[in-house]
Amino acid sequence: MTYRIQRVPIAPLGMINAFLLQTSKGAVLVDTGLMGTEGKTAGQLKRMGLGWDDLKLIIVTHGHVDHAGGAAKLRALSGAPVVIHEAEAKYCAGEAKMKLCPTGWVGRYLYRRGLPMEPYTYFSPDIVMRDHDELDLRPYGLDGRVIFTPGHTPGSISVLLDDGQAFVSDLLASGYALGGLLPVDRPQRTPFEEEPHEVAKALEQVLEMGGAQFHVGHGFKLSAKAVERHAARLRQL
Repeated sequence: MTYRIQRVPIAPLGMINAFLLQTSKGAVLVDTGLMGTEGKTAGQLKRMGLGWDDLKLIIVTHGHVDHAGGAAKLRALSGAPVVIHEAEAKYCAGEAKMKLCPTGWVGRYLYRRGLPMEPYTYFSPDIVMRDHDELDLRPYGLDGRVIFTPGHTPGSISVLLDDGQAFVSDLLASGYALGGLLPVDRPQRTPFEEEPHEVAKALEQVLEMGGAQFHVGHGFKLSAKAVERHAARLRQL
């Protein structure tokens, strides 16, 4: 498998990330960023020598606005199908409000400002994962799969490639504040987290399945050892 990882900086300093995975068959997008940020993805596609027609799959890891907000627009631009887990479908369709459990001062600040609850262009998925289903990514040129990793939200999903690259979105962050400051190998809880013990279980699952480098939605990539330490701390909460 030959592929290329391109981080899409939705916000500066790694504060909000999406990821493009370029293959011989085109590209797969992991998360979409906020509404109105489709230019960020377009710019990275162009730098990779690609266009909208080359985008073959859009994976939305969960229904929070900073990860799902651009999905409807990006699907319209590219024609790529959108995949989510069924447990997130009602949130992405605007049929229910997501539960927000702040983990610290950043989450409390964002919650008071109402930013995480801002509406976006809601959508229904083209591909729905159910229960503990896995989605094989080989048809898109990637040796890997999308797996069910609940905890941050009920239907959070992650991408795990056979070479150990894991895209786990908001199962954890790195650095401080929103994850963009001091990008050291220092894992943190994300500003919101519904079930920390479930997050620990999900991270341990990814580690057991061979996860070696963890790419996150807020901050910069983390090593397996750092993730293992973080999961152990979550178990103690």
